[in-house]
Amino acid sequence: MEIDSAEYQLSSELRGHEDDVRGICICGNAGIATSSRDRTVRFWTLDPSDKRKYTAWKILLGHTSFVGPLAWIAPNEEFPEGGIVSGGMDTLAMVWDLKTGERVHTLKGHQLQVTGVALDDSDVVSSSVDCTLRRWRKGKAVEFWEAHKAAIQAVIKLPSNELITGSSDTTLKLWRGQNCIHTFVGHTDTVRGLAVMPDLGVLSASHDGSIRLWALTGETLMEMVGHTSIVYSVDSHASGLIVSGSEDCFAKIWKDGVCVQSIEHPGCVWDAKFLENGDVVTACSDGVVRIWTVQQDRIANSVELESYFSGLSQFKISRKRVGGLKLEDLPGLEALQVPGASDGQTIVVREGDNGMAYSWNLREQKWDKIGEVVDGPDDTTARPVLDGIQYDYVFDVDIGDGEPIRKLPYNRSDNPYSTADKWLLKENLPLSYRQQVVEFILQNSGQKNFSLDTSYRDPYTGANAYVPGESSNKSAAVPVKPSFKHIPKKGILVFDAAQFEGILKKISEFNNALMSDPEKKSLSLTEVEISRLVAVVKILKETSRYHSSTFADVDIALMLKLLKSWPLAMIFPVIDILRMIILHPDGAIRLLKLLEDENDVLMDMIKKITISPALAANLLTSIRAVCNLFKNSCYRNWLLNHRSEILDAFSSCYSSSNKNVLLSYSTLLLK
Repeated sequence: MEIDSAEYQLSSELRGHEDDVRGICICGNAGIATSSRDRTVRFWTLDPSDKRKYTAWKILLGHTSFVGPLAWIAPNEEFPEGGIVSGGMDTLAMVWDLKTGERVHTLKGHQLQVTGVALDDSDVVSSSVDCTLRRWRKGKAVEFWEAHKAAIQAVIKLPSNELITGSSDTTLKLWRGQNCIHTFVGHTDTVRGLAVMPDLGVLSASHDGSIRLWALTGETLMEMVGHTSIVYSVDSHASGLIVSGSEDCFAKIWKDGVCVQSIEHPGCVWDAKFLENGDVVTACSDGVVRIWTVQQDRIANSVELESYFSGLSQFKISRKRVGGLKLEDLPGLEALQVPGASDGQTIVVREGDNGMAYSWNLREQKWDKIGEVVDGPDDTTARPVLDGIQYDYVFDVDIGDGEPIRKLPYNRSDNPYSTADKWLLKENLPLSYRQQVVEFILQNSGQKNFSLDTSYRDPYTGANAYVPGESSNKSAAVPVKPSFKHIPKKGILVFDAAQFEGILKKISEFNNALMSDPEKKSLSLTEVEISRLVAVVKILKETSRYHSSTFADVDIALMLKLLKSWPLAMIFPVIDILRMIILHPDGAIRLLKLLEDENDVLMDMIKKITISPALAANLLTSIRAVCNLFKNSCYRNWLLNHRSEILDAFSSCYSSSNKNVLLSYSTLLLK
């Protein structure tokens, strides 16, 4: 059967990676190498007893962050069974001997993430976000040069021995040695993936959603448009077929510039490659490598196919949104058994594959059905929302060391340096990360021609910021008069990030401790109170609905009850929830009303937690809660009336040994 006349179907799944699979390398007839966010490279070989099954033969461990690009070293005298070159987020490229599974060379020199590796005879060529290409010979750097003015995202070697690079500056460049022979202009966003198209030229995949075929003289021979998001990878086959992988969760097969098949995946398709026999290998963000074939004798059995389609269906349900809400997160019909808190309160519940809205009828004490909740026709292209505000981008930032993923919002009209400063301050991270955050923003937003601020002066030391690639022995510059942009303080800084799962876990832990203590069991939460607490957190997590969501008075009363009754050492997670309620429009108003009605529980709490010896966790959460009060004008009079008491209560914080307490206290003083 001709591979270009039949549809691809699942052949097998290669399972073993514990996180996103980021890269694929076809290692001749020896097998397949894959790289992952789980920091490993795995080498898979065909099972002799089943010609469509692969098993993990080697697991290569050495990178300290996620691994991306891979290259195959064909068997030679140094590597009798072949070798692999890998590049990682840890700025390193590594050379591995497949016979032993050992690392032979660690190629250290790049300042930022390694994005591409290619073999040039026995040399290794690597590209990086630091804008440079480096050539390595027997583990040693022999040359490097700045190849683009923005991050380089890919490098490949052509049959003619030249190199091709793709960059965030939207261009491709053809290199002969360190000489740029031609610059290819046409894409409107980052060039992410490259591949050779035999006898025709080079293929490029771009963040602009297109794939282009270029002649080596620079002309665009063909443009393929069909993906609805970033295209990460592209590859070609001797038959003339092209495969591409995209963030839109599809691998697409192209013939003569036309998409002939779209293969849906349960996640982002980071990479896609052809095997020599025409089968397609895809790397997915669900941690699974999949092989697709048109050959009937290599198609997966009915059980495997059913399992795949079931998983795909579950994934699609998890992504489906109704009215901006994830369908899988909606409560079932059992939620209608719980009475509403106020007349007209609305809830959305899951009925099959749809979301149904109900309104609480206070007079008749029942839920009235309003109707089905639907999204607008362009909902899939809506700008991301964080804390009720729309942005051009909301990036997931992994700072490592087991820390949770942080959210970094950014608009293209913003200055990335200002964005980095604000984000680092908000997340309590060192200002020394500033340049790295800026590079991350520019790379992931695909912005080009942005001048890096090499003249930045640290507001505390007056020293310049570290800029990767800059010489350390620059001639002395004329002293720049420092601009005190932090003084006077402009705008309001709030503490609006919360790890809700951790907060609930800590409250549950404390509640269990109270229940096991006969003398304090009466202080523990009832099942109903626990349910209300979970409901409060759910409302707080849905920041995009802050304009319409509401609390019940009993929700706020429950929080104040815990503040008054629980042991001092156990109230900091309660204060943390209160801190977030203050940022919710309805929550802030209800809290203020209860404060006025109950003789100021909040001020009593502040006085209680600041009595020596004070717990740092209590100080930190309460100072941040007070800082958040400044966001709501309704608290102006309360803050004015209690300003002296508040400052006196927290005055000992200036000498705290806890840097987070100091930072929060400094923020309060700037109010």
